[in-house]
This record gives sequence, C-alpha cells and structure tokens, in this order.
Amino acid sequence: MKKTQSTLFLFLLTLFIGLNTAVFAQKGKVVTETIFSESLQNSMGENPSRAVSIYLPPGYESSTQRYPVIYFLHGFMGDNTMLNYMSGLMDYAIEKKKIRPFILVVPDEKTTYDGSFYSNSGLFGNWEDFTAIDLVDFVDENFRTIADKDSRGITGHSMGGYGALKIAMHYPDRFSSVYALSPGALAIVREYGPNSDTYKELSTLKTMEEVNNTYFGKVIIAFGRSWSPNPNNPPFYCDLPFEYQGEELIVHPEALAKWQANMPVHMIEGNLENLQKLKAIKLDWGRNAGERFTQMCNMFSQRLENAGITHFAEEYIGTHTSGIYTEDGRIPQQMLPFFENYLNFEN
Repeated sequence: MKKTQSTLFLFLLTLFIGLNTAVFAQKGKVVTETIFSESLQNSMGENPSRAVSIYLPPGYESSTQRYPVIYFLHGFMGDNTMLNYMSGLMDYAIEKKKIRPFILVVPDEKTTYDGSFYSNSGLFGNWEDFTAIDLVDFVDENFRTIADKDSRGITGHSMGGYGALKIAMHYPDRFSSVYALSPGALAIVREYGPNSDTYKELSTLKTMEEVNNTYFGKVIIAFGRSWSPNPNNPPFYCDLPFEYQGEELIVHPEALAKWQANMPVHMIEGNLENLQKLKAIKLDWGRNAGERFTQMCNMFSQRLENAGITHFAEEYIGTHTSGIYTEDGRIPQQMLPFFENYLNFEN
C-alpha cells in the first residue's frame, strides 16, 4: 500500500511540475506580414510595400480573446526585424505580470535615406498617414484586437520616440496613450543646429554616397526629405534651413518654418486640444545620452508643463541605448507597465 501511495505521489508530483513548466514555458509568436499602402506611393523610389512584424501573446492561437495593441516605432536605420529579439522581453513581461497579454506591432519604416521620421513628405511618401491609418486598419482587420483608441498605445525609441509623440499629438482619436523612449528630433539643438559642424560638413558634400559616410549628415538629409522635400533641388531633393557658403552662414526661413512645424517642442500650442484628449503621456531619457537629448527632452517637458499638459518625464542613469532592451531595462520595467495602467484590456 505504501509503495502504491509513493508511486502515486511521484506521478502527481511529476505531473504538477510538468504542468507548471508548460505554463511558464509559454511563448508568444512573431508573424511578419506585408502591407501595400497608397499613402506611401511616391516618385522617388521608396517602396510602398512594407513589412510589419506582429507579436502575438501566449494563448493567442488557442483562444478567441481580443487584445489591446501597442505600436512600437523603431529608430533611425532600424526596421521591423528588431521584434525578433524584443519578443523575449514581451514573454518575460507577461510571465512576470508586468502587463497582461497584448499584441505588439513593429512596422518597417526604414527608407533609402535610413529614416522616414514617420512624417508626411508627399514626395517620398506619407509615412504618418501610413502609420496612424493604414497600419492600424490592417492590424484591426487581420488580428483579434480590441479595435478602440482606449486599447491602443504608441511608443518607440529615438526616431521612433519622436514619431510616437508626433502621431499621438495628431491622432488622439486613434491612440489613447504614448510613451517616448529617449525621443530625438524634438527641436533644433546641438548637432542639429547651425553652430555645429554638421552644416559646414554638408556644404562640402555633393552626393548621397558622400553623405552616407557621415552620421549627422544623413540625419539632416533625412529631416529635409521628411519635412522640406523639393523635387527641383538635386542631388538631395530637399531644402535645408541652414547652409554655409565658405564661412558665411545662410539661413533659409521657409525651410526652418517647415522643420519647426514638424518638431514636437514647437507643435504643442497648435495641438493643445489633441494633447488634452490623450489619457497619458510619458517620455524618458538617459542622463548620459548626450546634451542633445537631455536638452530637447527637458525643453519638451517644460513646454508641456507650461501649457498645462499633465505628463510624466523621467531622466535615468544611462545612455541613449543602454538599459532599454533588457529584462531589467526600460521596456519591461517602465514602458510596458505604463501601458498596463492606461490601456483598456476589456472587450
């Protein structure tokens, strides 16, 4: 009798361990689709068919449940394939109950000039419309989402953080909350400005091949193609707000106005009603990311405060890239819990 009880106990123990192992071993799945977007049709050779990677949480395929969606926008020179290594963070955050199961979407918005800045340029494609309208509609039509703004959040890192803030400011009817991880391009400061070496270097470059050997030169041309495109101004097909003729600085006010109209620090007053409609806003940045990021993020937060816009702003000890894509980093420990608090998870 004792032997039988012992055997039964061992069997039940093994079953219990196996079941718990199965529960904790559950993983989400990443699928990649392609979207053709009329918004992205253009005459400059940018591909209007875009890859989109979608993280489906554990249990998605075996249930009929609907899920909230977080849209994650990648940084300059990035693309949708980053979700392949981010998916483990999603599994970890769900397992540790940082957030309930959700869908996460990362579109490929890398261009031939490395970054669309999620903006409507017309000449090179309307990337903002693609993100806020075409992409959201595609995901809602093809996956079991809770198709409501209160169940949609938008986030991103660096260029993606910029895009998340800008799109949330324009589309509070599509997204209820926004979290910008170390956002860039918020204002013209430091290396983006005329007193840096960036424009002096650009004034000596004559081809995109030469520009591609620089970093800030590439960023400035990407700004120009995103915000002040000009099909009649080869070889870069954009207008820049500053240029150097020898040692003389030339300012182009029309281009400068177009740039500022697309930079969140200067967009607040024109989007006050939309900002007030958002349920929650947060941005963060690393203290050691460089003065460009700390200055821009502080400027944006202070101007939101002055305009009476409730938001969260946090400077942490880190660089522009450290401590973000790790289990103890900003994504699972800060960004996802933020959306756990502010998204609606109920059908």
